[in-house]
Parts: sequence; C-alpha cells; structure tokens
Amino acid sequence: MPTALQLTRSVVAALTRTRLFRRLAPTLLPPIEAALGALSGGRLQLASLLVPSLVLHTLGARTGARRDVHLMYTPDGNGCAIVAGTSFARDRHPGWTYNLIAHPDAWITVRDRTLRIRAGRIAAADRDAAWARIEAQWPGYRGYERDSGRVVRLFLLQPIAEVARPPRAADASADGPLDASSDPD
Repeated sequence: MPTALQLTRSVVAALTRTRLFRRLAPTLLPPIEAALGALSGGRLQLASLLVPSLVLHTLGARTGARRDVHLMYTPDGNGCAIVAGTSFARDRHPGWTYNLIAHPDAWITVRDRTLRIRAGRIAAADRDAAWARIEAQWPGYRGYERDSGRVVRLFLLQPIAEVARPPRAADASADGPLDASSDPD
C-alpha cells in the first residue's frame, strides 16, 4: 500500500510534467528556494519536502566563479548521489552540468552537512539502472529527457570528505574564485 508521501509525490510529479509548470518553474522556483533557504539558515529547501534535495556548489566552467544550484538527488544505495541535468525538459543542458564536467571536484550541502565531492558522468551502460532508481523516487522523471530531445547528463556525486562549508572566494585561491551566484556559466 502506497504511503502518503508516495501518493503526494505521484500527484506532484504529474503536475511537474505539464507545460505550464515547465515554463514557470525555472523562473519561480529559484527565488522561492533562495528565500526559504535564507529564512531557515540554509536548512530547508522547498523540494526537500518531497524528495531528497541538495545544494550543489560548483566552479564556473569558464569563469571559475562559484555557482550554487538546488537539485533533487537520488541515493545510489552506496553512499553516493545521482543527479540529472533535466533542466525542466528544456533543449539545452543546464549550466551546472558544464561546470561539473570542467571541475568535477565540488561541494554539496545536504540539510546542514557540507561535503566535498567528486562528480563523474554515469556511463551509457549504467544509465537505465540509474533512471530506474530515479523514477522509483520520482515517477515519470525520465519524461523530461524524452521531451527535451537530448540525452540528459547523469552524474554520480561521490563524497570525499565532510567540510565546515564550501570555501569563499578568499579561501579558494587554488580552486579559483568563488561567489554566491546561481547563474550558469
């Protein structure tokens, strides 16, 4: 018998596949997530009410500037996280995927824990298994890939170490400058 959370996910998942949601969400959700994060001291994300969520802290592919993005993730069962660059089924890959390709060493914040991670692309042979795991958590999510007309980039985020926080610009001289922007590079 499905749990209340599973039923809620099924209903909300259906709404997220509508054209209206896909058109409005990229504009509306980031400021809502930012406001909620500011009000809760970074401990709460809107998406985390339904699915495991994290903040990915990357370095810009071209600029080296810090970029932060809120993402749903799926546990892989081995202590790592799977993230999908769906970008609300838009025809372009999200900026954070370019950043991870250029700089696979990054940070994530999950609830109040910040972890240093190493990102790797999920191999073609493992994509169906990764999608099956993702869709067990969020029904119909692979529809974003079909509707986008592109092969969505899937990443495995492997924790390396827990840290106090992602470095600020002054702390990251070896890694490049960091700022708080969420714009794609």
